Amino acid sequence: MKVGVLQFFSWPGRHGPLEEVYSRALERIEIMDRTGFDAVWLAEHHFTTFSVCPSVHMLGVAAAARTKRLKIGTAVSLAALYHPLRLAEEVALLDVLSGGRVCWGAGRGFAPSEFNAFGVPPAESADRFREAVEIVLKAWTQERLNHESAHFRFDNVEVLPKPLQRPHPPVWMAATSPPAIDWAASQGFSIMMDPHGSFADMAGKRRHYAERLAAAGFSEQGRDIPTARLMALAPTMAEAEAVARRGAQWLVDAYAGPQHQKTLQTARDYRGKTPVDFYVDDVIIHGTPDSVRERIAQLREEMNLNYLMCAPLSRETFRLLAEQVVPKL
Repeated sequence: MKVGVLQFFSWPGRHGPLEEVYSRALERIEIMDRTGFDAVWLAEHHFTTFSVCPSVHMLGVAAAARTKRLKIGTAVSLAALYHPLRLAEEVALLDVLSGGRVCWGAGRGFAPSEFNAFGVPPAESADRFREAVEIVLKAWTQERLNHESAHFRFDNVEVLPKPLQRPHPPVWMAATSPPAIDWAASQGFSIMMDPHGSFADMAGKRRHYAERLAAAGFSEQGRDIPTARLMALAPTMAEAEAVARRGAQWLVDAYAGPQHQKTLQTARDYRGKTPVDFYVDDVIIHGTPDSVRERIAQLREEMNLNYLMCAPLSRETFRLLAEQVVPKL
């Protein structure tokens, strides 16, 4: 079982100086490097205090400078919003500067506010994302790039630097919807799974991915499938549930509640529950360190979980993960 951290850069209520958000996160990343986590996965968002991280590649350089063994993951580079050659250059440079520790996660994104601000028509976002991924991989593996597609054309461009990892860093596609899973599987890409779906949804999507991957002639054997889960740990079950409920309320208020539906491409389904109850009951792993280890073991069986991407909802949660959960997995 591999364990990473999905690192948000939240600024709830704009409390305190914004620079403290980054300094605390980087201190946490140093602890991850010392305590057995496999990777930190940096989350890219724009125009929201939910996570003030507009460049996972710049923060990745800062994280790499403070660590020695921790892998630096992007979860994700919002590929549809980038010029693909600039994206190829930035990720390759990060791989070189980190000593070959990059794990590249790419995603389309889903917030129309981001697409609109960057001048990317939402209707074109899926095609732009897929073209960008193709171009990035070509730029990394071809001495000179020649490419023509609906949105981009390049003739004999030498993209430098090339990644340190050869032929390129390991690659994952963020895939939440069935069409996204189908496309990733058809291309043989490994996927990463989001922190908002229920446990049952995650299990079903994982089975669907395996089926579509096999149908396309690819094997699931040996693939790491990072699965993001919000987490709340505390010394007692009651305290952990309270942390989970506060975290769920913050998430709903800041990002994922019904009041945000107009800013999301796809309305969320809360299974007839209030959004907070849905997250507490069906999404967040919460409990004592012992009960959380048992729950993780259960999820390994139920949904073939082999890579847990933790999103801690409190500082205490992160401390307990580092001290009492990760070393025993």
